[in-house]
Amino acid sequence: MGKKIKFSFLVAVIMVTSLTAQNFSKVNNPPQPFGLNLAGADFGKNFPGVYNKDYTYPTAANLDYVKSKGFQLIRLPFKWDRIQHQLYGELEKEELERLRFVVDEAAKRDILVLFDLHNYGRRYLGETRYIIGEGGLEIAHLADLWGKIAKEFHEYENIWGYGLMNEPNNMLDGTPWVKIAQASILAIRKYDMKNSIVVGGDSWSSAERWMQFSDNLKNLFDPADNLIFEAHVYFDNDASGTYKKSYEEEKANPYKGIERIQPFIKWLRENNLRGFIGEYGIPDEDERWQVCLDNFLSYLQDNGINGTYWAAGPWWGKNFMAIQPIEGQERPQMKIVEKYLWTK
Repeated sequence: MGKKIKFSFLVAVIMVTSLTAQNFSKVNNPPQPFGLNLAGADFGKNFPGVYNKDYTYPTAANLDYVKSKGFQLIRLPFKWDRIQHQLYGELEKEELERLRFVVDEAAKRDILVLFDLHNYGRRYLGETRYIIGEGGLEIAHLADLWGKIAKEFHEYENIWGYGLMNEPNNMLDGTPWVKIAQASILAIRKYDMKNSIVVGGDSWSSAERWMQFSDNLKNLFDPADNLIFEAHVYFDNDASGTYKKSYEEEKANPYKGIERIQPFIKWLRENNLRGFIGEYGIPDEDERWQVCLDNFLSYLQDNGINGTYWAAGPWWGKNFMAIQPIEGQERPQMKIVEKYLWTK
């Protein structure tokens, strides 16, 4: 077993050394900020749920922390089921004001906001959760939501992007993700021709499986020609970000993230498109994971791709992957994450 692990690690080192030695041009991104996910509005199993019981939103203090570490970007998860209770209905006033509060407070601190609809291609209708394309939940319903959000926020100066959907997966053949995304892009552009639209990849936005599941996203049409494509990368064996086993049992190595992102970067370069890594994160108990993260972020920075760590926010407690301070004490991951504030 030991010899096999050493051999696999040696292969990884040779591969990564070869990749970094090649004179690749950067992905077509101007310098972009790294940042943090500020989770909380995506929490809870009750929908719409009770504010500050089932879910919450980031506070001004949370944004102060983001600012204090030098970050200028947050990814802000929220739920479709809460911002719009009825399909084709108006946005819920109180929920909209909570969203607006975060954007306004972020603007005061020169922080950009990426909206992240954290719904996985699904939402609740009554007590039942449906995937888009079944149960009366249609492509046009998501487009309607995004048109209404863009109408509310198109004049803001600190919207980094509209993140159409977090980790769509196992979508129906009759309603593929590319078709859903296209309708939402056009709905947003009726009101906002300025801000970026961020399109997550299919199959949980996997960077590693990008060519298999998300290659067709290159065919999306944006009247404003301002799309950014979002992938996610975790370093455990199944790339789920659950990190259920030890470093050895997860078959990790210091270059795991760099290995996994190759299909996504290759696709961006070949199609002259812009990319973003919306989620990555590591456990807090083994410093070898920090080496993985450091190598990964350095590689992203050198290749002109920014990202947001998963996750910070007010309700994480002692979660092993969270980067929110506990009783004023910094989490171990922060010493790596704060080294990377902008792409080159």
